[in-house]
Formats: sequence, structure tokens, C-alpha cells
Amino acid sequence: MSSPISLTEHILDQQRLNPDATGEFSTIMTQIVLGGKMIAQDLRQAGLLDILGSTGDINVQGEEVQKLDQRANDTFVQVFESSKIVRTVISEEMEEPYTVIPAERTGKYAVFFDPLDGSSNIDVNAPLGAIFSIHRLSPTTLENGGALYLKPGTEQVAGGYILFGASTILVYTCGDGVHQFTLNPGIGEFLLSGSNIKMPARGKIYSVNEGNRQKWPNGMRNYIDHIQETDAATGRPYSLRYTGCLVADVHRVLFKGGLYLYPGEVKKPEGKLRLMYEAAPLTFVIEQAGGIGSTGYERIQTIQPKTPHQRVPLVIGSRDDVELVEKFLKPEMS
Repeated sequence: MSSPISLTEHILDQQRLNPDATGEFSTIMTQIVLGGKMIAQDLRQAGLLDILGSTGDINVQGEEVQKLDQRANDTFVQVFESSKIVRTVISEEMEEPYTVIPAERTGKYAVFFDPLDGSSNIDVNAPLGAIFSIHRLSPTTLENGGALYLKPGTEQVAGGYILFGASTILVYTCGDGVHQFTLNPGIGEFLLSGSNIKMPARGKIYSVNEGNRQKWPNGMRNYIDHIQETDAATGRPYSLRYTGCLVADVHRVLFKGGLYLYPGEVKKPEGKLRLMYEAAPLTFVIEQAGGIGSTGYERIQTIQPKTPHQRVPLVIGSRDDVELVEKFLKPEMS
């Protein structure tokens, strides 16, 4: 049997196949991987160290900051601070974009990240995740006060996530398919465990917080009623699976099919999830696997962001399932 391929070997192999590759992407991914390993180590010891519970602070999203949220954010910032490639990092936990490198050096990339997704799971040893999105900066970005790092999802260089569960898994795409790597803690390496992943065109699972049902528009409530009905010919009813961790639920959908929903509400149509470091990178992965990421009304990847922390509704998963949700929702726009 051949030896498993490490993430580093995989990226270098891909780099050799691309005559225009400069090695910059390899460096950025190495830094993300290092941050993921450090966070995984923290999580393994979380119950033994003073890193559980709240810091007492409220972040820019209006959410209570957990100690592990802050620690994960600091970890990702630190792994980029020695970089000559990444100029700016934008995080859920930081109100303003953070310039990583001195002004005299001009890094070519911005990295958006949600350092620890699923904060409500921290104290109960349930799944957690981290999400990242890499954008290449244009030459005029610095002259325009940095505003040009706000680009639609179609312009991502790479996007992906790390899932911290029974094992630590990294899934990413740079537009050439979806690849999965599993951390082998014995050797400290992520090893290839799935390549060119394709998801089912239709599933039998949905993930949504039904506690918010009364806040949804009628179209979304009607869709949920529809998939809860019994109809053997169309595979209904669907099964509800919801962990409270976006990464974990989307990861299940990637492999099992179905869809994840965080719809907008009648009084908050903008939704809750953030476009740049949650919806867009996850949609990049799902689209590369044959699925769809949508607000319910339009494709996530074509939205032009206006602010770093812009929120959007999210309907993401198998193509047939997402298209059916859109049919239920779009009549409300007419």
C-alpha cells in the first residue's frame, strides 16, 4: 500500500501542475494548518485549562465572547504575523480589519476567517469549526484605503473549513475540486482522506434551528411543512439534524446530501450569517462539489459585499433541494 499523502505534499503537487504558481498559496495554507493544529490542541485540553467560559466582552456581532473564541482568534492572527504574503486579516471577533505586516511591505492577500464557529458548543464538548477565505488583493487596494478587499465570492483564491470533532478534518478548495484531510495527531500531519468530493444532487436531511420558525417568512415555513410531509415517491419526510455548529452541519450535507438553512426573518431579512467568512467560503466548497449556496433568492457568490461583517440568509446544499427552496421563497418577491 502507498503511503497517505500529506496536505503539504498535496499542495506542492498541485503547485507543480500549475506553471503560474508562485508558492504563495502554499505558504498561506501552511499558516492556516498551523493555526488549526494549535486550536485542536487547545480543545483537547480545554477542560483542564482556564479557557472555558466567557471573557465578559461583547464582539462586533453583539455576541458574548467566549475565552476559546478569543484564543482561537489570537492564534490565527499570530500565525500570519510573520507573513510577507498576507497583508490583512478580517475576523468575526475583530471590529476592524487588522493589518498584519508593516506598511513598508505589501502583502498580496487578505484572509477572512471565523476562528471558532459554534461557540454555544464549547462548554459541552460538541463539534466546533473554523472557516477561512483567501482573496488576492489588487495593486490599487492600498491606495484606496483597503476597501478593495471586499470582493464577491467568485473571486476567492481558496476557501474551506476545519472541523474539530471526533477527529480534526480540513476541507478546502481552490477551484479545482474539494479535498479532505484528516489530522493524524501521532505525526502532527493532515493526511489526504478524500479527493474531488462530489455531493448527492438531492438528500433526505435538513439542518435548521426550528426554534426560529415563527420569525420566518411564509415561504420558508411552507417549505419546512413540505419536507416534513410523508411522500415515499419524493423521499419525504426529511430527517432533521442540527448541531448548532455551521461547519459540522454543512460537512454532513457535503457527504450525505440535503441542505442547511439559516433563513432571514420577517423583521431581519438580512439574516444572521456573515457573507465574507461564513457563507462565501462554504458556498465555494459546496459549489465545487456540485451543490448550491443561495440566500433563497440569489446566488451567494455573486453578491458584492459592502462591509466586512455583512450578513446574509443562507440556504446551502444539494442542488435539487436548494432549487426547491428558491421556488417556495421567490413568489414572495413578486
